Amino acid sequence: MKTFITLIGLVLIFEGLPYVASPEAMQRWLKQLISMSPNSLRSTGIVAMAIGFFLCYIGQRSGLLG
Repeated sequence: MKTFITLIGLVLIFEGLPYVASPEAMQRWLKQLISMSPNSLRSTGIVAMAIGFFLCYIGQRSGLLG
């Protein structure tokens, strides 16, 4: 559970960084997201999830991370 809470904290930190570092660029980017079709957003989300699952799998199954 400790690892899970740490993971959630890290995700929130990484999600917040762009808004702190460059809020104007984030506003422009979010406007572009609104103009994208739902299917494009869904496809992008699926690809991001697949990459995330793959990285988790590699991290757990390989000896690369300790």
